Amino acid sequence: MSARNVAVIVGSLRKESFNRKLANAVIAIAPDTLAMTIVPIGDLPLYNQDLETESPPVQWTAFRDAIRGVDALLFVTPEYNRSLPGGLKNAIDVGSRPSGKGVWSRKPAAVISVTPGALGAMAANLALRQTLVAVNVATMAGPEAFIGQAGTLFGDDGKLTNESTVDFLRKFLQAFEHWIERNGAQR
Repeated sequence: MSARNVAVIVGSLRKESFNRKLANAVIAIAPDTLAMTIVPIGDLPLYNQDLETESPPVQWTAFRDAIRGVDALLFVTPEYNRSLPGGLKNAIDVGSRPSGKGVWSRKPAAVISVTPGALGAMAANLALRQTLVAVNVATMAGPEAFIGQAGTLFGDDGKLTNESTVDFLRKFLQAFEHWIERNGAQR
């Protein structure tokens, strides 16, 4: 069986964010059966239906094409004001349009939330899951991944150094792989 293509969508736009570091760590430890690639969201113009013409912004088209072509989705998000970041919500909005032609529907997904705080960005994780229901994404219920104290998990080189977190993420990826197999489109 060939590898499943997984779009990794990082909710933080900051280059050196803990979320981006964790996404890169997950990609590095992913099994060969999951081909994971970060799909950037930082250059997406804000969704505005007035721009939804026969020639929508090229960034929207490129993003939609990238998501349309994958088998599954992994969201890695921080928490902003007890919810998901605006850039991530905008990406979901862009991908859900035009009405009836969204790229999210029926794709299996998982969510990891990351924060330097103690609660693991739990509110963002749950808010993102609620939003994904609205666009018909089959989001894995468990194991849940709330990664707290992110400032203590990485070395100076940006690599994940906490072995218990690495072990947890490996188990998370195994569960996600099974979720994709059960809920993904047949090849």
